[in-house]
Amino acid sequence: MPTFSYEAVDNAGRAQKGAIEAKSVDDARDKLKGKGFFPTSIAQKGGKARKSQAAAAAGERQKTFTIGSGVSQSEVTLFTRQFATLVDAGLPMVRALDIMEQMLKPGGLRNVLMDVRDEVEQGSSLSEAMAKSPAAFDELYVSMIRAGELGGLLAQILNRLAEFREKSMRLKKQIIGALIYPAAVITIAGGILALIIAFIVPKFRKMFEEMKIPLPSITQALMTMADFLVNYWYIAILSPFIAIGSFVGIRSTQAGRYAIDMMSLYLPVFGVIIKKSSISRFCRTLGELSSAGVPILDALGLIKNAVGNMVVAAAVEDIHSSIREGENIADPMRRSGVFDIMVVNMVEVGEETGELDKMLVKIADTYDNDVDTLVGSMMSLLEPFLIIGMGLAVGFIVIALFLPLIAIIEGIQ
Repeated sequence: MPTFSYEAVDNAGRAQKGAIEAKSVDDARDKLKGKGFFPTSIAQKGGKARKSQAAAAAGERQKTFTIGSGVSQSEVTLFTRQFATLVDAGLPMVRALDIMEQMLKPGGLRNVLMDVRDEVEQGSSLSEAMAKSPAAFDELYVSMIRAGELGGLLAQILNRLAEFREKSMRLKKQIIGALIYPAAVITIAGGILALIIAFIVPKFRKMFEEMKIPLPSITQALMTMADFLVNYWYIAILSPFIAIGSFVGIRSTQAGRYAIDMMSLYLPVFGVIIKKSSISRFCRTLGELSSAGVPILDALGLIKNAVGNMVVAAAVEDIHSSIREGENIADPMRRSGVFDIMVVNMVEVGEETGELDKMLVKIADTYDNDVDTLVGSMMSLLEPFLIIGMGLAVGFIVIALFLPLIAIIEGIQ
């Protein structure tokens, strides 16, 4: 019978190492669990040939699926929810990964999952296997999986991960959905107005020139706009692409991204939504990591890259440094000026009562509800503003064209 070396954690949280005889990796894992051990790594002694063979098989399978090599975060979220259900049902890890591999369509995530399954079958822990595929499973994801393995709460952690990612994706889709309508209206209305200015206005100007009517300043401004669109139409078409390219270029630098993130926090309505979303992500992530048993310093080190705003990330970095020097969380949060006083007070209460993780999740829930309300309010405000804006643009064109016509009518009378 083969012998497997293992690393495990017992019920008291102490690390254990040793060797055990078993028929397979799954059998070894079951025997260790029967002894009250939670295995973090299992490897067959003298199993190098098997490892290379499995790796070769993984390479062949990966070559089979070359289309759709990217991994979308929505796929990872759906995988997390389904995988949590299988693990919660008590299926062995390799069997659960096998089922998920069969359920996924050919593409990037399936290829990644093949590699993860092979690594686990060779004795690696799930977190170790996932850490080798950062395109699909980021540091935050891997850290929570590792905490679940060490604490024997993998199914619970997977469910929390799924809920966390689903809420984040739902909020992101809600904000994007709220912006699609005004963007579409502005694009269509802008195109119609551009066509009117470029093709209709010049006909009026020709008539005015033939009748030698002095044009008021508002009409001259409209004619100048028409000349620009007719003579430099390519600039009008390229301007949005130039603006987007410049924005991406500035944001690609650290100083530029910090400046853009800082300005975004002071935008009307949008700034409040961005700020509350970032703080909600910070609180929910820290709360989930803390409840999973991740040390606070490690958790903060992971969160600073996950909040989505460099200004908030800088505040998290200051909190990390202050805690390392012996302070609590609330004081550096208060000094940063980023977090509302309500958030600071609730965190302070959570520290005093020893229920910081629960308090952070409550803050996140409150802020998510606030963001939902703000997004709805923003939609209600945008519609009348869009109507007023279109009315002003159409009114400008009508007035500019009709003032000379009124002068013509008066001259005829």
